[in-house]
Amino acid sequence: MNAIRFSLNGTPRAETEVSPSTTVLDWLRAQRLTGTKEGCAEGDCGACTIVLDRGARRNPRYQAVNSCLMLMPQLSGLDVLTVEGLARNGELHPVQKLLVATDGTQCGFCTPGFVMAMYAFAQGSEPRDETHIHEALAGNLCRCTGYRAIVDACRKIPVPERDRNGDDAMTGQHAWRFINSGQQFAAPDSIAELLELRAANPEAILWAGGTDLGLRASKDRESFPLVLSTGNLPELKQIKETGDALSIGAAATYTDALPLIDKHFASFGALIRRIGSRQIRNLGTFAGNLVTASPIGDTIPCLIALGAEVRLESKRGVRRIPAEQFITGYRKTALAADEILTAITIPFLPESTRFEAYKISKRFDQDISAVIAAFYRLEASKPEIRAVYGGMADRAKRAGNVEALLASGSASPAAIEAAIAKDFAPLSDHRASATYRLRAAAGLVQRFQLESGTSERIRVEAL
Repeated sequence: MNAIRFSLNGTPRAETEVSPSTTVLDWLRAQRLTGTKEGCAEGDCGACTIVLDRGARRNPRYQAVNSCLMLMPQLSGLDVLTVEGLARNGELHPVQKLLVATDGTQCGFCTPGFVMAMYAFAQGSEPRDETHIHEALAGNLCRCTGYRAIVDACRKIPVPERDRNGDDAMTGQHAWRFINSGQQFAAPDSIAELLELRAANPEAILWAGGTDLGLRASKDRESFPLVLSTGNLPELKQIKETGDALSIGAAATYTDALPLIDKHFASFGALIRRIGSRQIRNLGTFAGNLVTASPIGDTIPCLIALGAEVRLESKRGVRRIPAEQFITGYRKTALAADEILTAITIPFLPESTRFEAYKISKRFDQDISAVIAAFYRLEASKPEIRAVYGGMADRAKRAGNVEALLASGSASPAAIEAAIAKDFAPLSDHRASATYRLRAAAGLVQRFQLESGTSERIRVEAL
């Protein structure tokens, strides 16, 4: 199939003359649908927000996403809604009317993105309270109106009468390829075909949500000769509870996995809500965060501390390795050229176990970590302790000296700071100085002790 077929504001489209490396935002604006704006081109401001229906026909599932980070072929088989598609017969949509009634707009540049985020929020049954409104709007920036009026509008959005729980499977499509301008986007519908393509094209880019790789198209204007997409593989979207673990498929998004993460690893779930915004979490994947091997990837310290295992597949077979062994250096992994990561398995927490994850950043929402820490403590005759940090080295690493200190039961603040300094020699950059990182990392150990009740007499020093 050499056409990208989707529905745009209720009208079927079949695009054949577009580069596969074109972002959805650029294409929309070329179609004169200029309500979708470019503010940052990196998924931070929300001005480019559109809504996708990713559910079944009888059970829609509306999700806000950043169009600046999506490639055009990712729209295949979906219903796409932009701000131009909300009004009917000249009548504004209720969320638009609410913004007008609450004086929720001034210059108007950010308003279409807010409208689309609010529209997606309006389709769900979440409470219209401060917490949920904040989460729904965290991916949208306003620089002149201020948020009070916008939040007031959100509080007045009625909850829809029919249930839109999104449990139905997507209708899906057959395997397909789109070729144009000397570029190719392939979306196989079986792992076997994906492995064949991977073996034959080890230089191809593997594409899941694209929230990291998408910057190469939106910011660097890079063209991709061959993209292999995991987005058309139902088995890679599965999230399953087994007898003793949670299995997350490589194409499963943060949003899809979040309910079960909340159920089994509450602190991890709270951290995930600070990874980007809903727009990002509706596209981004755990596997993508792991494979990019960033030293400040938010999920990586958590996966290591929880003892997660990754499943790697190729035509040669399957191998499983601990997440701790998967990242081998700065932006380097243990993936062979013909392999793909197909699943991440996280063991459930045994009884008498405490797990906590902490993130230090300049902003609460949508900010890159200066330091991230994850702690695992299993109480036993000989406690099992894992302390893992991101932002402190060329990759996320366990802090061996800190672990030994915590196991000894004599972890004073001074001893903690000394242990951290033995484990890490962080860099100074625009996010934080090396000194700040060391002291913040030590402070997080003390916080874990206090919250765990393992050091009732600890003296907490100001950082």
